[in-house]
Amino acid sequence: MTLYSDNAKKAYRDIIGCFIGDGSKDGICGINIIEQFQPEDNSRLSVPRNINAAFLIILSGNDHSKYHEAVGYLEEIGNDPLWTPLVEFYKDGFDLLLREFEGFCSDNGNGAERVKKFLERMIQHEKLSSTSHEIQEDVWALLHPAASGILNNKDAQLQDLREKRKINITRLNSKPIKNIPKEVIFTANALLTIPPAGKRFEDLDIGSSLWSALKEVVNEDQVFWYDHPIQIGVEPDKNEILYGLHHLSEALLYEKKLKNAEEDEELTCVLSASVTHEGLQGIVKEYIEYELEKAHDLPGLKVYLFTEAETGKLIHDILVPAARKYLNNIDNPSALLREVVGVNGKYGRHYSFLKAISAFWQVFTDPCKKATFKIDLDQVFPQEKLFDETGKTAFQHLMSPLWGAEGTDSNGNPVYLGMIAGALVNENDVGASLFTPDVIFPSPPFKGEDSVFCSKIPQALSTVSEMMTRYNKHGIDGSSSCISRIHVTGGTNGILIEALRKYRPFTPVFIGRAEDQAYIFSTLFPTDKEPALRYLHKDGFFMRHDKQAFAGEAIKAAAMGKAVGDYERILFFSYYAGILPWEIEEIKSVIDPFTGSFVSPIPLNLAYLRLALKAADLFATKEEGDEHKGFKLIETGSRRLRAGIQEVSMGDGEGLKERYEREKTAWNLYYDILEQVENAIREGDQFAIELQERAEKLINNTRVIVGESQ
Repeated sequence: MTLYSDNAKKAYRDIIGCFIGDGSKDGICGINIIEQFQPEDNSRLSVPRNINAAFLIILSGNDHSKYHEAVGYLEEIGNDPLWTPLVEFYKDGFDLLLREFEGFCSDNGNGAERVKKFLERMIQHEKLSSTSHEIQEDVWALLHPAASGILNNKDAQLQDLREKRKINITRLNSKPIKNIPKEVIFTANALLTIPPAGKRFEDLDIGSSLWSALKEVVNEDQVFWYDHPIQIGVEPDKNEILYGLHHLSEALLYEKKLKNAEEDEELTCVLSASVTHEGLQGIVKEYIEYELEKAHDLPGLKVYLFTEAETGKLIHDILVPAARKYLNNIDNPSALLREVVGVNGKYGRHYSFLKAISAFWQVFTDPCKKATFKIDLDQVFPQEKLFDETGKTAFQHLMSPLWGAEGTDSNGNPVYLGMIAGALVNENDVGASLFTPDVIFPSPPFKGEDSVFCSKIPQALSTVSEMMTRYNKHGIDGSSSCISRIHVTGGTNGILIEALRKYRPFTPVFIGRAEDQAYIFSTLFPTDKEPALRYLHKDGFFMRHDKQAFAGEAIKAAAMGKAVGDYERILFFSYYAGILPWEIEEIKSVIDPFTGSFVSPIPLNLAYLRLALKAADLFATKEEGDEHKGFKLIETGSRRLRAGIQEVSMGDGEGLKERYEREKTAWNLYYDILEQVENAIREGDQFAIELQERAEKLINNTRVIVGESQ
């Protein structure tokens, strides 16, 4: 079925009209958009509200009672240089969204059928006075199918997903991890930003040498956004770096108490440092070293810190000379490697590095290393609770022979469980049980952006079905069968170095959110030579999520940036899936429901509508500060989405594909270098041995002295 251009345009306007309503007719979004359109009010906070409302009204077509007034308003306010960029962003949306919708209604999928069904249902609802939940389900069936049909059918959906994720084991790992301190590298990322607004530099405990540098940095534009970056100068009890490392040290002490580790053993911990402002790159190392030098409660940790400067040395001093010596016909290896080997930038960059550095470590420094495990610094191992409820400590969970096992999935495809994933429990829930989902099913009413895209529904389904599964239940015994994971969190996951070097997975550097879930995209399907790479779900393996306990201020400060990151996620996940060497429906058959819900045929529509409806919701609450938040969201969102749209659409998407292919080439070069050097060292090659000595010196120079007395 196809909806041709004129019919598609009318259908689109009718759909948007259903969302926002007109006069006495309420819209599905649950927000009075007409009330927010007050052109006579031209205060600085009111103008973006008016522009946002005008955008939604115009999208609904010229049958809307306020259409012509909204068009005239945008034309007039667009002549004001202060508001021109915002108006142009929304005006661009008119063509972009309609063009995308017309493609959605073409012969290439079932879009036209979904649109026809939705409009027919809307007519029925008017006649039958159907409940709002019925209407909401129809909206999700059209725009966010992953959320549709779950809330009224949870038990069946949960069981279906478990069956989909079930792995029948054909071979357990005969050489599982046995000695965690000796064999595992722990990694984490330190996210840094400028001090809180209104703080005097002189009052910050950062050392006077950093004051002058910070005074310059705070005047820079922010270039990268993170969920809750550490504000430089924050009190020690609110500093994520200190918090996370302290609890990692405590976890090690607990293992030693139970004789799971020797008294003199230490954990190798690699930190990467990412910053929100370019100017922070020059001072972030000094700042982190200053904080760690004051810490006296981190016994048993060997901490290594990589900033962009250290990764640059790794490339130019080690990798490039090795490439020139052992590999032929590599055009400009430095530029190629710099593109992917680094820690600053979007989330995808540091995430891939923190995995890949373990292979470098194994070749150049310590061949005993067999795996790497990533934690987030606001997550801790609740050791006593783990042992009480599961009979195992954190280290004992990592020793499972399921990690590295082989099996077949529910479709009979071969898989290799070379990665491992645990689960999270919120700090305020852990008292009840570790097995308390950190994301629960939301309840109606659904309004604003949730009315078009409610990610918490498939997220809750994945959380309960994948993360909360306990073996010896649901027909899954944890020895001959287990669960594989697609939905993973940024921390609480690891990969065997063998798997890393064989499959060479990576998250592209253009991925700025959910980098953890994007990591598996590059190796999603089995090949003629290798089974598909998958995460083992290790039941009962939890980390406690403590972010609200100490990072509340940072979370609030980053809230708008995080929301926009979710809109960017739809764009980049959707376009990324489109450039991979498999059909999108194949990809979605693996990654649905939660991760796959961000791969959509209408990502531009979802990004624009979520932004506009989220802003409208903030403007509608009339709580103190929310109007300002709505303004901030629109200001940040319009700027970042415009840049994101330009990025994904370069050369009709070919630019993004070229970047992906170039990054894949770069990572292949990285691992080829490691293999060549490893072979050369084994053969006693003098140049390789000199490289090894140089690498050991470089790594030793990244080590941070923890505690002034140590």
